[in-house]
Amino acid sequence: YVLKFDDHVYSIPYAVNADILAMAIDPESHSLLIGLKNAQDSIFVIDLKHELINAQNNDFVILVNGKEIDYQITPDSDSSMFTFFIPEFTEEVEIIGTRVIPEFPLGIILIFGVMVSGIVIFAKAKIPFFK
Repeated sequence: YVLKFDDHVYSIPYAVNADILAMAIDPESHSLLIGLKNAQDSIFVIDLKHELINAQNNDFVILVNGKEIDYQITPDSDSSMFTFFIPEFTEEVEIIGTRVIPEFPLGIILIFGVMVSGIVIFAKAKIPFFK
């Protein structure tokens, strides 16, 4: 699956006996959402780059149709492979970590830095507006 998020493109290898409708990053919940249809009882295997989603101590949570399930994880230096069972008629899988990319875009940090610098400069210049 090719996931496009902002200006990034991520290739996500997977294997499952279902049709993938869509994958999406939810930055607020630090998760990857996967929509499925025509799911059969099967093992879902998905390999996710650490830059896409990560968790402290590899302590992820995986929800299948809103219910937490057990999974196996095989981490390596740049990704983690997840293996778990999905039952027939599964419609949604959510993989929750502690960080997804981009969690806090660099552009916002730069804009915030410029704003703070501008305020400091104006305050030091003793412009009447800041009295």
